[in-house]
Amino acid sequence: MIPDAPSKADIQGRRSQSPSVLVTADGQELAAFKRTNREWIKLADVSPHVRDALLATEDHRFFEHGGLDLRRTLAAAWRTMRGDLQGGSTLSQQLARNMFPEEIGRAPTLERKVKEAVTALRLESLYGKDEILEIYLNTVPFLYNAYGIEMAARTYFDKSARELDVLESATLIGMLKGTTYYNPVLNPERAAQRRNIVLAQLVKHGKLLAEECARLKKQPLALDFERQEEDLGASPHLAQQLKRWLIAWADKRGYNIYADGLVVRTTIDSRLQQMAVTALTAEADKLQAIADKAYAKPTRNKPLLDALVRDTAQFRAEVEAGTPDAQALKKLEGDSAFLQALWKDKTHLQAAFLAQDPANGHVKAWVGSRDFRQDQFDHVQQARRQPGSTFKPFVYGAAFEMGLSPNELFIDQPVEIRIDAKTVWKPTDVHESTNEPTTLRDGLVFSKNTITAQLVQRVGAQRVASTAKAMGVRQSKLEEVPSLALGTSPVTLKEMVSAYSTIAASGRYVEPVLVLRIEKRNGEVIEDFHPRAAEQALPEVAANTLLDVMRGVVDRGTGAGIRSRYGLQGDLAGKTGTTQDNTDGWFMLMHPKLVAGAWVGFNDARITMGDAWGQGARNALLVVGNFFQQASKAKLVDAKAKFNAPRDTSQPDADAIERMKEWWASTNQAAQEQQQLPTVVAAPQRAPVIVPVSPPPEAPAVVGRTPDFTWTPKSQRSTEFQDSPGFSGGPPPRSGTAELGGPPYRPSLEPRDERPYLPPPPAPPAANAQGGIPILRSY
Repeated sequence: MIPDAPSKADIQGRRSQSPSVLVTADGQELAAFKRTNREWIKLADVSPHVRDALLATEDHRFFEHGGLDLRRTLAAAWRTMRGDLQGGSTLSQQLARNMFPEEIGRAPTLERKVKEAVTALRLESLYGKDEILEIYLNTVPFLYNAYGIEMAARTYFDKSARELDVLESATLIGMLKGTTYYNPVLNPERAAQRRNIVLAQLVKHGKLLAEECARLKKQPLALDFERQEEDLGASPHLAQQLKRWLIAWADKRGYNIYADGLVVRTTIDSRLQQMAVTALTAEADKLQAIADKAYAKPTRNKPLLDALVRDTAQFRAEVEAGTPDAQALKKLEGDSAFLQALWKDKTHLQAAFLAQDPANGHVKAWVGSRDFRQDQFDHVQQARRQPGSTFKPFVYGAAFEMGLSPNELFIDQPVEIRIDAKTVWKPTDVHESTNEPTTLRDGLVFSKNTITAQLVQRVGAQRVASTAKAMGVRQSKLEEVPSLALGTSPVTLKEMVSAYSTIAASGRYVEPVLVLRIEKRNGEVIEDFHPRAAEQALPEVAANTLLDVMRGVVDRGTGAGIRSRYGLQGDLAGKTGTTQDNTDGWFMLMHPKLVAGAWVGFNDARITMGDAWGQGARNALLVVGNFFQQASKAKLVDAKAKFNAPRDTSQPDADAIERMKEWWASTNQAAQEQQQLPTVVAAPQRAPVIVPVSPPPEAPAVVGRTPDFTWTPKSQRSTEFQDSPGFSGGPPPRSGTAELGGPPYRPSLEPRDERPYLPPPPAPPAANAQGGIPILRSY
């Protein structure tokens, strides 16, 4: 049996175990991967009362034997044979069991006792008595995920091991006989009796006066219990992502992340990370206060409440037990505690944030949710949500790559796009259409859905999807349909920040980087990690044109709050995004040295945000603005930095625009006069004009064309979607589920834009006899 016992090498390896750590780019510890919740302290940092109580109770001849106390062992064996079960293990033997719980175990067998004895002797040959005491006190378990005397002192008495008095020390050492049986939290009477036995042992071995012992025995336990949560670090979601990756990496190379003390150098900046956490927490808490008022009474929306209750395990259990649906609903909705817990969970607002250096792809800050302990689902990399208008830059980028100018003119008018024989997509804006020429620049700056919808007809959905993938949206599936232009395909925040970094880097896609290298504790480099070479995902001219247009979003468009509210100066560009019914709020901001993005919403897409605060410009923008404001004050971002993209100050010819407006007005007047002609003489009938999703190759593309459909005012449409200002018809939203265990998610066909809602425009005139509006070239 002796060769099967842990060897000296095993003991030394187990003794020298140290957790692997994540370290930020500026040298701060981000997280430590510990097997147990333990903090190692020196024996000198432990109260002497603990040491006295341990030796008096567990092994008073510890300094006299060499690992085995034969006298005690024989006495224990004699009593056991007479029916009085006794333990005769020394501290060294107990330590052997604690260090090798799987190899030695606790079974009452001869084999276990031999392995335990051999290991104890080897421990004594390797370490001095004080070292063995130190190892013992740092490895013994104390329940509630507390290992070692330091964590036990914090858990049960809210103090360090150095500060423990004689009563507290006796209580903790008394637990070692049976931590569950003598648990002072659940079994205070047993714990007090055991504590008094330890005090008596101190008197017996001359460590405590009898009079003092008599007085102390009358004292209560005086616990100050607080379960010690594991330190999750400043970026727990990122730490969990990297932990999974690191385990796979270590397994292939023969390392143990819990024992080998690896040092993982990351790209995270500890200062920016803390600013990101602070910004997200502060702004999300303010928004949560608004949400709490909006959703104060669950019964206000009975259909929604019924749907949420039906999704619960409690409802399914009731139905499986034979309770009718209606009765099960009534019962659960009458349970105030159940209803309150469900409603609080469903109306808990979530948010996520990511910041990246566009030049090298280094991720600088990563916040996956408001609180990792409440929601461990990572909304940066795992959650897929509709990006809304933040997807529009890919449409415009593809257009600029084709050679279109930002000053290209399109008519801002209602659009109808035939999807199939039964479906017509009618994207609208919250503001009524002006029916006037509008540049592509203003179409993106003011997030005009009608202009973008016309543009995707010109560019093609397939090309838009290809551009988005090349720029960084590489993991999510993009449906190559016209509505893709308005952000209806769910994506991750990480993909969006990566793609916007491509814009900021003049069209160069750089793969996001999190880990730079892995070292040993002595600084020896095990492996360096180098990202793939940058790819020119979008031609530099097109990318710079796109970025210059997006400067207008923060200068005068939907993201202007970045400057007016947060006072941010310098060369900035960005984009807001809001999806249907205010389900998702997005904001992306580009700085020459840092690109950041935020998402805000509820995990369950059936819970939506209100009109007053549900737009990306009124929620996600606040998180990014708060972060950049902190970073600017700390001079971590340079307000003087400039993009490579030149500013285009040219504008379309004013006279040409006026002529176009006059032509458009005269066309409308002629059409109206035609409609007012007497109807005595029957006019020849002509077939309706259908706008195809993609124009045939032999025919020129027609942008802004108005088919001969009967335009139905919103008040006369189906009531199913009347409460959704951005939706004007077409099929209902589809349902789906976010990947990697995410919450239920319902994509929609039509995102909101970023401005207040106004009534829809009056019915447009019929198309002119020539079959629609010609393409308006820039001037």
